[in-house]
Amino acid sequence: MSKQTILVTGGAGYIGSHTVHLMVQKGFDVVVVDNLVYGHEDAIIDKGVAFYIGNLADSELLNRIFSKHKIAAVLHFAAYALVGESVVEPNKYYQNNLAAPLVLLDAMRKHGCDTFIFSSTCATYGNPQYMPMDEKHPQVPINPYGTSKLMLEMVLKDYAKAYALKYVILRYFNASGCSSNGLIGEDHTPESHLIPLVLKAIKGERSAITVFGTDYDTPDGTCVRDYIHIEDLAEAHALAFEYLKAGGASDVFNLGTGKGYSVKEVIDIAEKVSGKKVPVLFGERRAGDPPFLVANAAKANSVLGWIPKYNDLKETIRTAWAWESGPKNGRFTA
Repeated sequence: MSKQTILVTGGAGYIGSHTVHLMVQKGFDVVVVDNLVYGHEDAIIDKGVAFYIGNLADSELLNRIFSKHKIAAVLHFAAYALVGESVVEPNKYYQNNLAAPLVLLDAMRKHGCDTFIFSSTCATYGNPQYMPMDEKHPQVPINPYGTSKLMLEMVLKDYAKAYALKYVILRYFNASGCSSNGLIGEDHTPESHLIPLVLKAIKGERSAITVFGTDYDTPDGTCVRDYIHIEDLAEAHALAFEYLKAGGASDVFNLGTGKGYSVKEVIDIAEKVSGKKVPVLFGERRAGDPPFLVANAAKANSVLGWIPKYNDLKETIRTAWAWESGPKNGRFTA
């Protein structure tokens, strides 16, 4: 049996690059397309990966890719994901996160590729109405980023009815950590995720980490989030592919550990892992920050057989610190 080929959009980004590495290890031929606005070509560490620089709105490029490679499935990561930016530049988000994937879906139809795995987000839920959040939670996004992701989810459901598209939608909570082998990490510009910001403050690359709000209705007054390790996220995509190829019905799954950690707990764990103090400032609450965001991922556990290997945040932060303090110093260089 010949190898199956998958197309990974946004494969040079944080989650995409870890998934590319895993899929190569699992024996797939991997094709990557990335516009390198936020991705890093150096994050593609495996030989034999076909790499294309370009945008998903470029139908000519997509037709070349699908004509050259017999694509069995698309793993779609290519999206802009800065919530604040989406509020002030919604056009950028709807063009990239919604309009461009429509071109991709049309290319898939033209070339007979019917399997799509979508990197979605818990931001489609909006403010939590109950905890932990399952897939039946109402979807009322509160920013254009979340709305753009929800709209593409709706497109996939319509395409499944009209064109027999098979899909899995994976709604992430907080992606975190770096590869266990230390070769791939989290390198965003600008960086918006708490764990790398804390670690960069430890390294002196930031003057301090600001804790926004200490008076929430949580055990220590700071916001609580569900941190899921990047390699566990990657594994979920491989399982989603296997599930669809085995005849599984199109479906939606939350990805999270089901356990929340507060901002203060993240800081305390980072200090224990690094052996260094985190410079901390305390600020006012940010608008739109809910006190708790924790996933109910029981459906992914039972249907996909997805069981996170990283259930202790200390181990997740240890992998992030290894990247930040290692030879690459927390960044990819050309």
